[in-house]
Amino acid sequence: MSIIKADNVSIRYMTGDFKSIGLKEYVVRRIKGTYRVTEFWADRHVSFSLEKGDMLGIIGTNGAGKSTLLKAVSGIMLPTEGSMEINGNVAALLELGSGFDGDLTVKENTYLRGAMLGYTREFMDEMYDQIIAFAELEEFQERAFKQLSSGMKSRLAFSIACLVSPDILILDEVLSVGDGAFRKKSGDKMKEILANGVTGILVSHNMGQVRELCNKILWLDHGKQIAFTDEVTLHMDAYQEFLQTRKLPTCREDIEKLAEDYAERTAREQARRRQMEQNRIKAAIESGENETVLNAALDIIRKTNPDLLIENKIKISLNQNGKPMLSWEHMDGVAKYEIWRSRTGEIGSFGKIFEVPGTVNIYTNKQAVEGETYYYKVKAIYKNPKINCAFSSPVTITSK
Repeated sequence: MSIIKADNVSIRYMTGDFKSIGLKEYVVRRIKGTYRVTEFWADRHVSFSLEKGDMLGIIGTNGAGKSTLLKAVSGIMLPTEGSMEINGNVAALLELGSGFDGDLTVKENTYLRGAMLGYTREFMDEMYDQIIAFAELEEFQERAFKQLSSGMKSRLAFSIACLVSPDILILDEVLSVGDGAFRKKSGDKMKEILANGVTGILVSHNMGQVRELCNKILWLDHGKQIAFTDEVTLHMDAYQEFLQTRKLPTCREDIEKLAEDYAERTAREQARRRQMEQNRIKAAIESGENETVLNAALDIIRKTNPDLLIENKIKISLNQNGKPMLSWEHMDGVAKYEIWRSRTGEIGSFGKIFEVPGTVNIYTNKQAVEGETYYYKVKAIYKNPKINCAFSSPVTITSK
């Protein structure tokens, strides 16, 4: 049995009708002949179903009908057409501060919110300390709710909704509020409660959050359902490309094309960022005589583009006579390579024993003594004198 099932749901707002303008204005407009009723369909023919433990991410631009649909799921609104079947108790965080009284304290509001969700005083007594601790509001328990920051209000609302163990949890942009540490904590908590079988619905413009938490996607555009699917990556890629192009897909092929374009675009952007980073690093190396600057640049290369460094290109082996043989990949712009050796491997103990031109990438130490252990480095000397030389990491080998 589905926990939530929406069948062809449509929700209509009407402006200018008797209810919205009142009796007096209605009579005046009737007499003047200007009485008009305007219909606006916030959602049109939306269908989806969720099982226990599902997390649905609802995506769409502003005005897509996301929040209106959540109100129908939470029971605040009834569908104008179609049906909405809900099996379980719902905890909904639709608007910041909704369900709270600004003049009451944090503690009083916690109990009030719990009562509105249908929980007993005894249950809230048991959960209260955990709720306040998770919301990180221990020092604000007697402060009026209206004096809290928006982040604090959101933390309290989220804490109450999660820790009272609902069957269905609905979040409308709530996880996007608060500092980075709390967003991570709330995300981890969401994963935990979903693993325990709670069914969730998340509306968020944070695409990374939707990708991470949701196993199903509902894509809305101006009230129209574009897709309901469990292919999260494909449709999130397509949606993010749609945000750039505003080309709305009308079929499966359009979605796949958008996703493909997104992958290509992000690959180009990543390549451009890498190139810019390499250019900055190269400039720092070429112009900087400061050893700290050079080391910082090399650290960045090691983390982001280690293939550029000779220290990751050297290989060691023994030739057929049991002598140490070093080899490495050619590097552009190198005039020559120097071979350095040490008996102890300690810093400052290495000495140059040989050099080869930049066209050679192998060295065999024929003078190595049998049974002795040696430590080797390869040093690249660049053709451009402004570029500092680069040592490989030391390697160890014992001659036979």
